[in-house]
Amino acid sequence: MGSISGEGLKPHAVCIPFPAQGHINPMLKLAKILNHKGFHITFVNSEFNHRRLLRSRGPESVKGLPSFRFETIPDGLPPSDVDATQDIASLCEAVTQNCLGPFKDLIARLNESGPPVSCIVSDGGMFFTLDAAEEFGIPEILFWSCGAGGFLGFVLYRLVIDKGYSPLKDSSYLENGYLETVLDWAKGMPGVRLRDLPSFIRTTNPDDPIVKYIVLITERAKSASAIMVNTFDALEQEALNGLQSMLPPVYAAGPFQFFEQQVEDSGVRALGLSLWKEDTSCVEWLNTNDPNSVVYVNFGSITVMTADQLVEFAWGLANSKKPFLWIIRPDLVSGEEAVLPREFVEETRERGMLASWCPQEQVISHPAVGGFLTHSGWNSTLESICSGVPMICWPFFADQQTNCWYCCTQWGIGMEIDTDVKRHEVERLVRELMGGEKGHEMRRKAMELKKLAEDAATAPTGSSYVNMVEVINKFLSPN
Repeated sequence: MGSISGEGLKPHAVCIPFPAQGHINPMLKLAKILNHKGFHITFVNSEFNHRRLLRSRGPESVKGLPSFRFETIPDGLPPSDVDATQDIASLCEAVTQNCLGPFKDLIARLNESGPPVSCIVSDGGMFFTLDAAEEFGIPEILFWSCGAGGFLGFVLYRLVIDKGYSPLKDSSYLENGYLETVLDWAKGMPGVRLRDLPSFIRTTNPDDPIVKYIVLITERAKSASAIMVNTFDALEQEALNGLQSMLPPVYAAGPFQFFEQQVEDSGVRALGLSLWKEDTSCVEWLNTNDPNSVVYVNFGSITVMTADQLVEFAWGLANSKKPFLWIIRPDLVSGEEAVLPREFVEETRERGMLASWCPQEQVISHPAVGGFLTHSGWNSTLESICSGVPMICWPFFADQQTNCWYCCTQWGIGMEIDTDVKRHEVERLVRELMGGEKGHEMRRKAMELKKLAEDAATAPTGSSYVNMVEVINKFLSPN
């Protein structure tokens, strides 16, 4: 993948994700790729997530290797041993106020004890690292773990506010059709509606803490040496053009999973950072099913639903008569335990499997999986594309609404399900996904995108391959 300049000086990259599962996974892939290309890696988790990793994967999981170490910093929130994602608004505020000092102390300690830190690779949400990079005189690239469209949606927040579209005048604007307003001025997202932007903008609060945080981090992104996004040119060219017109160099250098597959089979390749214990019996169960016959259902690491919504999904899946693998996190139902009707469990015993967490990439690329009922998180969306699997989209929050819009209206590989989910709609969409004419066409388009993704990341002339080499040589390696 091209050589790193200055091979004699082993470059040392500090990689720091935002402390949530959907941000940790792609940052770990990027760190593995850099390690494979000759970088010493220090991967920085929050103390809270470090404790979760010890519980889910055991102490061996975070021991690392001589050239790949794990470190921690506090996130500033009260200690907790709950196995659930922390409140996002509280996490954003805590990160902003508390993390810079401990991070700078860590950099200083690393400089004293090993190869000096030569660059920082930071999640876009951990913007305080830019101050540390400036103080230590080292380059920093920001990695945004959403797609280019989702990232552009966040960047547009400032304009949405300045033009008076947000905050909403009152909560009636959530239901009265206002969100259908087309933002015809949104460069890089032609035809996008207010409802298709990342969901935090739908607030009635002029001082909404998450909106203020997003405006801050997208503004600070202008200070980075470069910005990297886990996507590829052929998928999101218009959005990438829109970003390029407003920010430092923006590189589409994904999908990372195709790069990761090129990493030599070493201890580093096997490193995983799942915050929940994975049930690998899912894969054995999939082995007993026919090709393209199973609906895979997983709403990611943060989505919560009501007990009623859980029941509607359950009976929709049961009534479709299709085999399914359903991942139900312990904290999936808001404020209570996720309990399925006994009759549902009895009726679907022969064709359904339930698990609390799974190795998703292995599952979604399994030949038996023919469709994916998803929350439309970017990792899940990209993994689906990389496996040529069409989707039913039920976005929950953040950039998921934007990803859903792209899947359903721009790429033709998804169908949206209403927020107010009803079993008859679940049944109809699952049947269409798995056996209908539209489902067949979506699968064909998904397979086309899979081929484009693979070419971008694995061919020496592929756009992502070329971009990855340029980021490494131009911004991250010692001169």
